[in-house]
Amino acid sequence: MEKFLRPRGQGEELQRQLYKRAERTDNWLTDWRQESIYLENHLPLPVHSSPAVILPQREYKDWRGQLRFASKLICGVLDFKAKVESPGGLEEFWRGQRLCPDQYYKFFGSSREPGTKRDRVLLHPRSKSHYVTVCKNYQFFELDVYNSDGSPLTEDQIHQQMLFLRAHSKKTDKEPVGVLTTDHRTSWGRAYNLLIRDRLNRESVRSIQRSLFTVCLDATALKFSEDLYSSRTAAQMLHGGGSHANSGNRWFDKTLQFVVGEDGTCGLIYDQATADASAVLTMLRHVLDYCSEGPDLLPPRTPLTRLAPPRKLYFNFPAEIKQHIEDAKQNLDILVNDLDICCFSFPDFGKKFPQQHNMRPGAFLQLCLVLAYYRLHGSMCATIEVVSLRRYHRGRSDVVRCSSPEALEFIQAADDPNKLAEEKFFLLVRAVESQEAATEQVLQGQSVDGALLALKMLCITSGMALPSFFMDASYAVSSHSKLFTGQVSSPVDCVMCYGPLVPDGYSVCFAPSQDRITVCVSAFDCCEETDAQRLSDSLQEALRDVHALILKCRPEE
Repeated sequence: MEKFLRPRGQGEELQRQLYKRAERTDNWLTDWRQESIYLENHLPLPVHSSPAVILPQREYKDWRGQLRFASKLICGVLDFKAKVESPGGLEEFWRGQRLCPDQYYKFFGSSREPGTKRDRVLLHPRSKSHYVTVCKNYQFFELDVYNSDGSPLTEDQIHQQMLFLRAHSKKTDKEPVGVLTTDHRTSWGRAYNLLIRDRLNRESVRSIQRSLFTVCLDATALKFSEDLYSSRTAAQMLHGGGSHANSGNRWFDKTLQFVVGEDGTCGLIYDQATADASAVLTMLRHVLDYCSEGPDLLPPRTPLTRLAPPRKLYFNFPAEIKQHIEDAKQNLDILVNDLDICCFSFPDFGKKFPQQHNMRPGAFLQLCLVLAYYRLHGSMCATIEVVSLRRYHRGRSDVVRCSSPEALEFIQAADDPNKLAEEKFFLLVRAVESQEAATEQVLQGQSVDGALLALKMLCITSGMALPSFFMDASYAVSSHSKLFTGQVSSPVDCVMCYGPLVPDGYSVCFAPSQDRITVCVSAFDCCEETDAQRLSDSLQEALRDVHALILKCRPEE
């Protein structure tokens, strides 16, 4: 480090180059984060990259209700799109600052394209996309959602199209081409290059890529007890259940994939290369509000020209592609069987409680999680929390480091019988304040991780040698994030989930409401040390213990 920080040394030169980049670009970090974290990541999109959001279960229990709700959902998404593209646009504010709407313009008509070295994002002009892709029984259809005069179809018109689509897709296709998108990106990149050599295949793939978004009409999954519903539905949304379930009913490269099941399950999978949680949840709030309204009572608008029926997309499958599909199915099933996921609702209190005691809910929850992990594994680990940077132009997200000396001091004291409650409370408050300060630093654009990524990318692009600290063992340990966490301000009863960053780690997503906390924990079964259920139990115990400590020391607040 001494050499790196030397006057006129490498550090000073890299910082000078970074200032230059900041002057000539509208965001010096976003493109590099997208490239290094998402587009150059070769792991499969399901579980490893694309988060899922589980929406409240609907009341219907058959295909009729499924098609009716899917039709209304499409109308809700189109209504949100119209709001975003209206002259006034969509205005959101946080702490008095307007949030950047840039992501919303990339939601629709966008897709990821696989590559053998890196992926790329395809952005198609919104004016050219007039249809959505609907998946049913491993088959893909183009469904027009606009009349010839540019007005959106009504719910009833879309429902009639859905009925036609169902009647022409009752049998499952033998080759689930969508499974290819679940594979390792390099493998899918090779298969993709083979697939689009054929003109018919190329036209079908291009159709999916250009569509506004995808709607997956899933068959009923295996039934589970009520207490396992959230966990099993989360897994179903993340990966589709495997090659013999609904995974072939997906196209994971699409930015937005809405899933509507016959049994009332519904949710969304989105690609983080283009979309972040805060923007996605804003859209979902709008869509859920739209869907909670009564039935569409408007009479079907008479189209200027007769509506074309949904168009089925066809594929040719030479032997090489069939083998790629079989390989992808095997790899997917291994991943599906390896995922350990546990979702629960903690009813004792919600974000109102820490707020009443002058603590930010995010920092409070992080301290409880770190305590839960420490009790379970006997050590602290590298922990990161994802936060939104949409207060900046083209801002996406960054991470906050949660493993502070103050946090360690608190968790070591928490179960020490020789420590007084007041001392534990003092250490808790200090740890929470430290976490709040670290979060604020990142929100102000002063992220350590963002700066280090920028320095690394500058070295790579300019041909410079990487500074020695990037190869240091301590840097590797600090970058091996065993706890990957996030907090979402979610619509009522929504659950967000994603997979761990590392094989021996966990992902934990909090969705706190005023009076309860919804949590989704995931891990991998291949690691004997991790267990999603045990961490969930430890977390609930930690939440109750910290709650009791605060009430004991500050009952009057």
